[in-house]
Amino acid sequence: MLIRADQLQARLDSGLRGPYMVFGDELLLVNEAVDAIRAAAQAAGYGVREQHQVERGFDWDELLAQSREMSLFGERKLIEVRIPTGKPGRDGAQALAALAQEASSDVLVLVLLPRLDATAQKSDWFSRLAEAGTAVRVDTVEPEQLGAWMRARLARHGLRIAAGPAGQACLDLLVARTEGNLLAAHQEVEKLALLLDPGELDPAQVEDLVQDAARYGVFRLGEALLAGDIARLVRMLDGLQGEGVAPVLAHWSLAEETRAWLRLRQGLDAGESFATLARANRIWGPKEKLLQRALPRLNLPLLEGLLLRAAECDRAVKGLRPAGVPHQPWEAVRHLALAMAQAVSPQPAASAHGARLVLLAAG
Repeated sequence: MLIRADQLQARLDSGLRGPYMVFGDELLLVNEAVDAIRAAAQAAGYGVREQHQVERGFDWDELLAQSREMSLFGERKLIEVRIPTGKPGRDGAQALAALAQEASSDVLVLVLLPRLDATAQKSDWFSRLAEAGTAVRVDTVEPEQLGAWMRARLARHGLRIAAGPAGQACLDLLVARTEGNLLAAHQEVEKLALLLDPGELDPAQVEDLVQDAARYGVFRLGEALLAGDIARLVRMLDGLQGEGVAPVLAHWSLAEETRAWLRLRQGLDAGESFATLARANRIWGPKEKLLQRALPRLNLPLLEGLLLRAAECDRAVKGLRPAGVPHQPWEAVRHLALAMAQAVSPQPAASAHGARLVLLAAG
């Protein structure tokens, strides 16, 4: 059975169904799911816990032997197997399939995995474990989902976001200061619950209490560009600069985005399907939907022009002084990012950031 992480507790309340697999990259949510399974196992009498870390040379035969042994005092036991790579190998695949087949009421197996692609989820060992027990998929909390996630977490503590613009501004502040760092978002919610009385949150108090713990990755720049969220794009670029990220890395990410857009445009013009092109270019999730909406506005001459801008930005980042491009590396990166955002945007921005966008993109 394959379920989402938010369905796990209800399933556990109705009884254990192992073996369990928990897979995903959102560490906080993975740990919460694992803790819930451990607590349910403890309550069901699984008093012994064995942990195994799969590394090169791991002895799968020994794991199988231990899974077939009763503990010294005849207690039920929970066997945890952590596979950091998500690839058990041939021997591991056979051992996991055997564990699924040999499941007993005295041994509960819990397999911990990173995020798995569709191919891994169709593998024989994964399918057997999922059919015999429960596979728990831990989805990443995307930036556009973070507000709803924080609202729900606050509600657990009796804290509410006010209705209207003031409440939305309060929620936007929470998101802006913790984006890309779910653990920090969780910690800020816990801190607010500790320091404030239940009820409606006071935006001024939130402003004072919530620290700026946002973390941004260069690989998320493309999503902000395609969403047309200029404020978030500028915030991400400022955050990356503040965190000491090399401008050459940010430029590389933007240039890769431009090249991917160009490849998809050329493929579509040649009659290929968007789905095939997206898979070939490793584009999935929110970015896939955003790019599908944006591509009709991205014609070949426009994309070729952006690629030339990326080349000029590359020269500026490397210390040269191309005409029409800011000579400071991070300003050159912003110049390119805003030009890309303007190309994607369906209409001119009316904000101050939008005005800056038009000026910079004009070069």
